[in-house]
Amino acid sequence: MTQDSPVDTGDNLDTVIAGLGLVARRQYKLHRLAVSDPGHRFDDLFNLVAHPEFLYEAWVRVAGNKGSRSAGVDGVTAQQIEQRIGTWKYLDQIRTELKQGSYRPQPVKQRLIPKPGSLKKRRLGIPTVRDRIVQASLKLVLEPIFEADFKPGSYGFRPNRSTHDAIAEMQMFATQGYRWVLEGDIEACFDRIDHTALMGRVRSRIKDKRVCGLVKAFLKAGILNELGNQENTTSGTPQGGILSPLLANIALTVLDEAFTIDWQQGQAMSTPYKRKCRRKTGLGNWRIIRYADDFVVLCDTNAEQCEQARQTATKVLAPMGLTLSPTKTLVTHMTNGFDFLGFHIQWKRKRGSNKWNMYTHPSQRAIKAVKQKIHDLTRRSSQANLENTLIRLNQILKGWAYYFRYGCSYPTFRHLQRYVWNRIINWQRRLHKWNWRQVRRWLTSPNRHWKPISAGNTVLWDPTKTGIKRYRYRGNKIPNPFNLPEPKPI
Repeated sequence: MTQDSPVDTGDNLDTVIAGLGLVARRQYKLHRLAVSDPGHRFDDLFNLVAHPEFLYEAWVRVAGNKGSRSAGVDGVTAQQIEQRIGTWKYLDQIRTELKQGSYRPQPVKQRLIPKPGSLKKRRLGIPTVRDRIVQASLKLVLEPIFEADFKPGSYGFRPNRSTHDAIAEMQMFATQGYRWVLEGDIEACFDRIDHTALMGRVRSRIKDKRVCGLVKAFLKAGILNELGNQENTTSGTPQGGILSPLLANIALTVLDEAFTIDWQQGQAMSTPYKRKCRRKTGLGNWRIIRYADDFVVLCDTNAEQCEQARQTATKVLAPMGLTLSPTKTLVTHMTNGFDFLGFHIQWKRKRGSNKWNMYTHPSQRAIKAVKQKIHDLTRRSSQANLENTLIRLNQILKGWAYYFRYGCSYPTFRHLQRYVWNRIINWQRRLHKWNWRQVRRWLTSPNRHWKPISAGNTVLWDPTKTGIKRYRYRGNKIPNPFNLPEPKPI
């Protein structure tokens, strides 16, 4: 039954959370109530958003992020606030504005950044530090509530979940016969979300008008483009804002609900026996796996079932102001392979046997992107210091290899190692006008063994040394930070 009651902000909590900080205690209470009553609407949340402890926790997260060095339209960074005003004095000013109702978000500063693997550019919004703090505080309050409503197949921008969890779930369902794939692509998702529909979903859980007003104010704050002109925001949640990923997940939950309703208890796909009967009768089953605005729908029958899934997705996204890209939304069989979250995923026969498995490799697009970064750092005309270049190359190679180590990536790592080695050698030969004999003298030891490329105390990192691992599917065992364990019996 739906209840509209205020949140108790007292300290009378269970002993299991007695040792936690105030923010964690409130989040635990909010999440516990949201889980126990799916129809509950929360009131009196504004006092938590403006609470000194919540604002300070928000400040810690904003100032600790590398984006704190970027200023919004006011030209002020987090470091300048600490030096000129002081943290607590600044937070007290924000709290006073919130309490008095005089707080108004400023427009976000827009920057166009290249979209990886495309000539198009993505719009990035940079809010002021002041607005980032309030957004972070809002997120601390709203996330525990809406986390109770998010579905297990949603992995993007959620605590303790990653792209590898989404790939692992896909691998698990592929082994169970789900090999037809609808590759979903939502056109300009963050730019086109309908504000009215989004606020309707927010209000289904939040009764506090002041909190809803804050969320709406951030949506309507406007954009200051690169030419210095201010634009109104009639739709969308600007990428770059702390609150934007959470709001996008709230909007896209309509997609998860449409494809998981039949998996709920008592419904058509709720048990293995029911799913087996549907498969035998040709009705088939489906499962959605979503990471933010990237999603796939896995089907176990035929291509027609994927087309039905496309129609369903189109229908449920329309009220949110979103549409599927007709050219990028494709129906594929896993034997043909497809790209998802940087990986190329394909169902194929294991070499030397009759067993079939789902294999994941780095996609060609991901390989091309990392090689372009290496190419830009090792141009033959570059006059950069070799040690500094090696430090940056090691950062790129380690980050890329650690992401793709959960897959059949060793051949790619070997190719990448050879590529970066050749790029550096050709760069140094051109720079120093060396012949091959001089290169050998540089890179071989007295016993004529090859040495790794190094400069100063920095050695070029070898991606083939990365251990290839199997990422285990965690399913419902993914820990929820707002779901604390019960105390052990004495």
